[in-house]
Amino acid sequence: MTARACVIMAAGQGTRMKSKVPKVLHKVGGRSLLDRVIDAVQATGCERIHVVVGAHSPEVRALVVRRLGEATPVLQDPPEGTGHAVRCAEAALADFDGDVLVVNGDCPLLQPQDLEHLFTLRRHGAAMAIMGFEPVDPLLYGRILRGADGHVMRIVEPSQASDEVKAVRTCNAGMYLAGRGDLFRWLSRITNANPKHEYFLTDIIAEATHEEALVRAHIAPESAVMGADTPMQLAQAEAVFQKRRRDSFLAEGVAMTAPETVFFAWDTQIAPGATVEPYVVFAPGVTVATGAVIRAFSHLEGADVGEGALVGPYARLRPGAAIGADAHIGNFVEVKNVTVGEGAKANHLAYLGDGSVGAGANIGAGTIFCNYDGFFKYQTHVGEGAFVGSNTALVAPISVGAGAYIGSGSVITQDVAADALALGRAVQAEKPGWAKRFRQVMGAKRAAAK
Repeated sequence: MTARACVIMAAGQGTRMKSKVPKVLHKVGGRSLLDRVIDAVQATGCERIHVVVGAHSPEVRALVVRRLGEATPVLQDPPEGTGHAVRCAEAALADFDGDVLVVNGDCPLLQPQDLEHLFTLRRHGAAMAIMGFEPVDPLLYGRILRGADGHVMRIVEPSQASDEVKAVRTCNAGMYLAGRGDLFRWLSRITNANPKHEYFLTDIIAEATHEEALVRAHIAPESAVMGADTPMQLAQAEAVFQKRRRDSFLAEGVAMTAPETVFFAWDTQIAPGATVEPYVVFAPGVTVATGAVIRAFSHLEGADVGEGALVGPYARLRPGAAIGADAHIGNFVEVKNVTVGEGAKANHLAYLGDGSVGAGANIGAGTIFCNYDGFFKYQTHVGEGAFVGSNTALVAPISVGAGAYIGSGSVITQDVAADALALGRAVQAEKPGWAKRFRQVMGAKRAAAK
């Protein structure tokens, strides 16, 4: 198979996003636009990937280095158009012999199978393959003009299009595939003789057809190639992503009574036979086993939920929460970096942070793992079968032994032995008649003040 490489264009200013965050770092499904494009490209088998970045966005370069290595970003400075952006990668690919794919870094819904169509066209004789689509509103897109045989003749930018050209529905998606030698030869010939004084990548079509090279187009669904240039487009992409994920989970056997109210991340994993009630949000890093029930209005991130476990309603699972089989995490319970053993229960109004809860243990309402002293985090460990009474504060670092009991309203600051009873509350005192005398004295003062 012909070797594959890719150039991802991610140097744009993204001014229409009106945000200090670079455009390609905005997220769909909890994952940045650029990450999602890199994922799609890697899945096609591209052995070399170079990302064109701008001097104005060091955060983008940092992401590229983290994902692909120090040698992969190429700098476009100053920016002189899309054609110039791709040429910035020429030196990095000087030793490469194969096909070079060019894609935009802001297409969060792009799938490997969409790109694979371009490679298929190349295998069947096209010197260049491009991606087209037929948008609902083609106003801002360049039109792909094809001859009677269906081969691409040129791309016309909307600012230069006649009424006749504007009537063409097939638009340019900005993705190209050609052999490295052809691609950079055609790029070397384009000029910036246009009102914007920029080198337009679309001009390579004319260069290719001037050589009588065969250019063919694959027409993809609009959702596959849609960009995210504005907050509105970002929201539209998110809506498409969520619809895809909901449909996929329903087809796989995940029960949802109101799927339109449930939101998933790019890496959410839910086993068939699990149930998700309305208004649940899955941030990245969540796995849910079969038989588990996630009740309404819960928020999960970086958490594992075991088989048959019950979470919520109104529960929050934070990173590091590992909920064992048949465990219960109830309403207004927050769990962070705690392993909750099989069958353990924390049914009401508790904070469990940093530590573990043994199998079968019971955590009473109002229990707090006091894990932070303002400087460091400390661990709390509750043993198997232990019973922690309501309104208890466990001051870490601390361990409660298996089968131990903690009296309600206690502040526990020392380890508790297995099967022991620990009490850490003040002795109750009572003053007979005090309340009646207090009301009389204060009532007299109020009357005197009128």
